[in-house]
Amino acid sequence: MSDHPHGYLCLVLHAHLPFVRHPEHEDFLEEHWLYEAITETYIPLVWMMERLVDEGVHFRLTMTITPPLAAMLRDPLLQERYLGHIDKLIELAEKEVDRTRRRQSEVHDAACMYRDKFYRARAIFQDHYGCDLIRAFRNFQDYGVLEIATCSATHGFLPLMQDHPQAVRAQVAVGCQVYREHFGRDPRGIWNAECGYYPGLDRFLEEQGIWYFFVDYHGIMFSDPRPYYGVHAPIYCPTGVAAFARDLESSKSVWSAEEGYPGDFDYREFYRDIGYDLDFDYVRPYIHDSGLRISTGIKYYRITGRPCDLAHKQPYNPGWAMERVHTHAGNFMFNRERQIEWLAPGMDRPPLIVSPYDAELFGHWWYEGPDWLYSLLRKIHYDSPTIETITPSEYLQRHPINQMATPSLSSWGHKGYCEVWLEGSNDWVYRHLHKATERMTDLANKNRHETDPIRIRMLNQAAREVLLAQSSDWAFIMKTQTMVQYAVERTRDHLLNFRDLWRMLEDGTSNADYLSSLEGRNNIFPNIDYRVYCS
Repeated sequence: MSDHPHGYLCLVLHAHLPFVRHPEHEDFLEEHWLYEAITETYIPLVWMMERLVDEGVHFRLTMTITPPLAAMLRDPLLQERYLGHIDKLIELAEKEVDRTRRRQSEVHDAACMYRDKFYRARAIFQDHYGCDLIRAFRNFQDYGVLEIATCSATHGFLPLMQDHPQAVRAQVAVGCQVYREHFGRDPRGIWNAECGYYPGLDRFLEEQGIWYFFVDYHGIMFSDPRPYYGVHAPIYCPTGVAAFARDLESSKSVWSAEEGYPGDFDYREFYRDIGYDLDFDYVRPYIHDSGLRISTGIKYYRITGRPCDLAHKQPYNPGWAMERVHTHAGNFMFNRERQIEWLAPGMDRPPLIVSPYDAELFGHWWYEGPDWLYSLLRKIHYDSPTIETITPSEYLQRHPINQMATPSLSSWGHKGYCEVWLEGSNDWVYRHLHKATERMTDLANKNRHETDPIRIRMLNQAAREVLLAQSSDWAFIMKTQTMVQYAVERTRDHLLNFRDLWRMLEDGTSNADYLSSLEGRNNIFPNIDYRVYCS
């Protein structure tokens, strides 16, 4: 680490999963999204930061932890279910260590690697943090190495709500409220879901005291006026809220499966798993009880080549993969140093490179990702006189004077202008979401002085159902054609739940059993106040 860096690197990991919690089922398939992410992404990131702190490495990392993810990570039911899940994986891994020693020696080292990883995951989850990973991340923030940003309440896609200001205000206000509850401080930054921005959105952020948000490259490059320093310095919106933009060059080297590091032939192949390879009766006790074959997370093969059929993949060698991790970390640092050296002469301050990624890329999709981050942050600390890692709020404190401009309407994703979340597969949802918002706003205004405890509970649950229906994840899943039925059902269920509550509230009736059932299933935002929808 240099005392006078030539430039800054802001690494941002966006940690998010949709709110999936089904107490009415003993084992619900989509809940496994959370369990996989805990084992493969969140715990490896915690362990990575623990090691860096213990070694005295100076580093800064920025993460967003969305309200749905925070709610699930702190839910006692899901914590208990995760312990059952990791115990099954440990049992399976022990059997695999024995089986591969006797019958498949070429992958025995990988089997041992998984066994050790699962034991470590359980120890970190239960013994180190009492099943509360939010406490882990909060500790790193309080220590000063991690900055956690918030997100809209249910990852709602705000550009498609701009005709309903109360919907935008509710998403932002509830997201900030939940952050304060979990992290004991006001959020400084926010990740607008899918990097979605439209001119005027920043006034709702400014209402909540937000310092900054993120946009994709073109959101700043097509701002009005155009930015003098491109994406390598933030701009201030008219409200004074800062916008930081994604750097394309650094992002591509990690995001791209074809050109980026994750596609290296020595890295682990994601799509070949023992849940499909081994005898079904052998793996059945360790997968979902529906009888479907699903991934276990134990994968013994490397990418090998491109193209390369799954059947022809070669065994994964953990040692080879770690060699590539260090090579790629060094290459990323070298390229950022050259990038900074090229940019610096034309700027009156050190250039800033903002590199945002989905957190789940690291460990889940790119198995070696957390090791790459660990290696990169160590190399920058020990070897780079050019780069300093920084958080957005630290940058604004060091460089408070920035150009004023208005970012353009933009998102990330295919084509960059909201098309993923509004096209033929999912456009049907918006007339229903807009009508629910109108009715929720009307309910809040008419009942702003309500004192009856049952009606207050009904109004609060109605607000939860609207927010849950607005999750951008459902439209995204419909577009990508993965688990479409589940996404459609979730959208419809929340809208129908809201409709039922709206009718009862309008008619002056109630159903205590029905209300309790909804509160038990969809228990997100326990402290919500429906008056957030008042206009």
